[in-house]
Amino acid sequence: MSGNGKSTGGSGGRTTLRIVAAVVERADGRHLLVRKRGTQAFMQVGGKIEPGEEPLAALLREFEEEVGVRLDPADIESIGRFGAPAANEPDHVVDAHAYRVRLRDGEQIAVQAELEELVWIDPADPVASYPLAPLSRDLLAAAGH
Repeated sequence: MSGNGKSTGGSGGRTTLRIVAAVVERADGRHLLVRKRGTQAFMQVGGKIEPGEEPLAALLREFEEEVGVRLDPADIESIGRFGAPAANEPDHVVDAHAYRVRLRDGEQIAVQAELEELVWIDPADPVASYPLAPLSRDLLAAAGH
């Protein structure tokens, strides 16, 4: 593992990115997807785990940086670890620690940092109108949608 959350090998010569991802659900059942500036795919809030950082700490940091909300760990539930092709980095795969985050009523989400757009989707309806990152499809399925 290098000092940047990346490792090589084990995936056919591809580089593995160690990340966290948040399956965010608000009180009405809609789920949050975000799109980073200069990219096409929508995905969950999250990002790379820093060297020496625990996955939950990375989730708390990334969530506050990207959408401006300081989470209460009581509102977070681990849903497992997932692998998928990276959406925005060719020849990379992600090793994702995924968490379900339930927002409290009235909690306001705002696009910050490298994010350009956010959408709230109804997980019961097809989301074909939004190009999804491969990991996002898997996480929505794992969350029961």
